[in-house]
Amino acid sequence: MAEDIKQKIGKKIKELRMKGGYSQEELASSAKLHRTYISDIERGERNVSVENIEKIAKALKTEPDELLRF
Repeated sequence: MAEDIKQKIGKKIKELRMKGGYSQEELASSAKLHRTYISDIERGERNVSVENIEKIAKALKTEPDELLRF
């Protein structure tokens, strides 16, 4: 089965988080989000809002559009 958009975004966020050396907890704290929310996003189980994409991108020190490049 093909990945859906939530899975693709989650995979990209996880990739960038790991590349930056952040734990889920560190990313969540920096983005002012809950760790379980980050975990759910990375597993493709959450439909992340544009506001939270921006928060996550800032925490990862990148631009929001980078999270949408698969």
